[in-house]
Formats: sequence, C-alpha cells, structure tokens
Amino acid sequence: MAYNKPFSAAEYSTRLADVKRRMQVAGLDLLICQDPANMGWLTGFDGWSFYTPQYVVVQVSEDWPIWFGRAQDAKSAHFTTDLPTQNIIGYSEPLVQHPVSHPVDELCDLIRLKGWHKSRIGVELDAHYYTARAHQHLVTGLPDATIEDCKELVNWARLIKSPAEVELMREAGRICTETMNRALRKISPGVPQFEVIAEVYRAQITGLDGKFGDYTSLCPLIQVGEGTSTPHLTWTDEPLPRDALVVMEIGAARRHYHAPLTRTMHLGRPPAEIDKLAKVIVEGVDVALAKARPGVTCEEVEAVWQKVLNANGYTKPSRVGYSIGLNYPPDWGERTASLRPGDRTVLEPGMCFHFQSGVWLEDFGAAVSEPFVVTENGGERLCDAPRELIVID
Repeated sequence: MAYNKPFSAAEYSTRLADVKRRMQVAGLDLLICQDPANMGWLTGFDGWSFYTPQYVVVQVSEDWPIWFGRAQDAKSAHFTTDLPTQNIIGYSEPLVQHPVSHPVDELCDLIRLKGWHKSRIGVELDAHYYTARAHQHLVTGLPDATIEDCKELVNWARLIKSPAEVELMREAGRICTETMNRALRKISPGVPQFEVIAEVYRAQITGLDGKFGDYTSLCPLIQVGEGTSTPHLTWTDEPLPRDALVVMEIGAARRHYHAPLTRTMHLGRPPAEIDKLAKVIVEGVDVALAKARPGVTCEEVEAVWQKVLNANGYTKPSRVGYSIGLNYPPDWGERTASLRPGDRTVLEPGMCFHFQSGVWLEDFGAAVSEPFVVTENGGERLCDAPRELIVID
C-alpha cells in the first residue's frame, strides 16, 4: 500500500534522539507512550485504534522504538511507519476488553523477554487513554521495575515545531480560515444550528488548494444567546434567532496538525455592551501577539492581555492560551505550556499556541481567538478571518 508519510525518516530520527536525551536527563531507561499524538510524533503511526490499548515503547539504548498494539491494527503500523517488522508487535485478540486479563500482561512479557524488567520506566499517567487498569497491570506484572510518571516528557519535546511542522500548521490555518468563512456565509436567522455545523465539517475535510483536512481533535462548538456565557456547548436543531449573539469555535487539521479559531457574531444590531467587550478582546489579542516574541515568558504574554481587560473593567480568571500542534481526540491542546500567571516557559521560535480569548460574563460571552506561531516579529497568526464582532443582518 502506498502511504504518503508526512515527514522524512530523518525527522523522526531527530525526534527520537531528542526524546532519548530527555530520558537520560530524567534517569529513565524505558518510556511507554500511550498518547496517540506522542505515538504518531515519534513513529508516524496513524490509525483510529486508540480506543483500545496500544503503546510505543522507547528503550534508551535501542535504535528503534517498538509499536505494541492490537494484532489487527499492526498492519496500520506497517503502512504508516518506517519501523522494522520485528518492532511491530500485536497482542492476542482475546485480550481486547477481557474481564480479567489485559494487553499490558503481554507487554510485560515482552519487557521481561528483552531483559528490561528491572528498568526505571516512565509512563504517561495523565494521558487520556492510559487507564488506571492498564497501570495496575503494569505495576503488578513488573514488580522489579521502578515505574513513575514521565511528566509529559514527549509532549514537551513536541513544543518547538520543526519547519516542516510549522508548514503543516500554516496549511491547517488556511483550511480553518476557509472553513470559518464558509460557516459565516451560512449563518443567518432561521438556519438550524446543525446546518451551519454540517458546512463546517464539509469545509474541514475538503480542505483547500488540493490539500485535504483531517478529522479534528475537538468537534465544532457553537453557543447562541445566553448559551454564550459558557464555552463548550455543541449544536442543536434550533433555528438561529433574528436577534442574538453567536459564538463559534472550530478548527482545522492538516495531517493531524491543528489550527483552532473562535469568532463572535451578532444577528441584528448588537447591544453596546457586547460591542464593547468584542473590541476590548480584539485589542487585547493584538497587544498580546505583539508581545509573543522569543525570550518572553508565557505569563508575560498573559499579563499584557490582562492589563487591557482590567483597564476596561473585565478580567479573565482562566488561562488565555495553550500550546497546540499534532493531536487526536478528545483535545487539540498539547498539555504543556499555558499562557497564564505562573507559567515561566520562555517562548522560542516555532512554538505554536491557541490564544483563546474567551471572556464569559454572567449573561453572555465573546471570543475572537487566534492560533499563532512564535516568530522574531511576534505571534504570526495562522488564520485570516475577520477580527471583530461580525454583524449579520
């Protein structure tokens, strides 16, 4: 089967070497990854199989990682990675959702066979798909090992994007811009919410300029009226009102690299208080992105944003941004750096963030968010949709 891999073998080799260096600093002999994005970033593995246990195992002295997953999904590893055949290992099919045994039992057998059973092993305790049961079987099956949280070791290795990764982020941004613009053309009084979202899905996948889009890690979100006072509602079959506020957060993905975007619309003439909040948000984002240069910390970016809000009588207690890049459901955030007080992560060229500018008040909210990449000139916007309260008559 011909499969167009998103990166060269040399890029994967560079990533693996970086992770091994980080393992050595952390004192780890073995790393067991279950986060689908970490597995894909290390090896190129891609398949909708993360709902069952699957792992990429990195041993600090071995030339190649090991993919260990469901036997029927092993072919996906052959198609999408450059791993040697002997490093692609499928576990027994009866172990899938077995009431007593677990795939980790056979993973422990493999680790013992390799002579790694006394290793210091890092696991992803906070990964979405690493379950308490899997961890229990690992601890029980390897009593001579030291097993500890790797503290998002691979996630942090992903923080600075290579030029090839940044190009995919820019492509995702262009698809996201097209998607938002098509959704805006669909929004009108009387149109059911689900029809707007259907247009979003179509635009996300058809892509732009011959470059298709992948499924996104987060579904499109839409809030209407008082629903805008909370950020994570999804669509209904209700028609859009003739006079109402609408907030929509969408994203686009190119080879699983994400560009999220939020825009606020008002059907009919907007009240002054809504118009004011939107203008303050836009001003705050502009100031913050100008600040987002190499050498500046995450908390310093948040501080200039917060200063604009405070000067206008608003505040945002939640973080205002988070790192983005390669990801799989249920979230497009990398779970590393956040734009918030106390985060002293120093910005470097190639870091990518979603500046989530949502401000949610008691009765309504607004957001004009931006995905961006850190450059010497500040935060480079990845999308180019209208940057104001969008009034739809």
